[in-house]
Amino acid sequence: VQLVESGGGSVQTGGSLRLSCAASGYTYTPYCMGWFRQAPGKEREGVAFVYFGGGCTYYADSVKGRFIITRDKAKDLVYLQMNGLQPEDTAMYYCAAHPRYCGSATWTRSVEYDYWGQGTQVTVS
Repeated sequence: VQLVESGGGSVQTGGSLRLSCAASGYTYTPYCMGWFRQAPGKEREGVAFVYFGGGCTYYADSVKGRFIITRDKAKDLVYLQMNGLQPEDTAMYYCAAHPRYCGSATWTRSVEYDYWGQGTQVTVS
């Protein structure tokens, strides 16, 4: 299974970016897929996830109301629309996935995820 991210970059405060994650080689459906981020010197943080089966979504409190995660089931794609970006959103963003339901109590735990992308940098200044 491969996850490939795209869409990172540099933006000014208040701007927007859209990240994409494409999955290939999956034999399990449905599954849980979304984004973590990690800033220098900080722990990896769960940002937003979606369950491909029913479409349930989960967000970190720090991004609620600003970020929107969506899925394209036909193309095995996940998008993260990031609006109102702030300097504290600066981080490497990683796509992650596992072939199970996104548990409400466990979706933020990085150890739950079997597959990871290489990461895409988001810089807000």
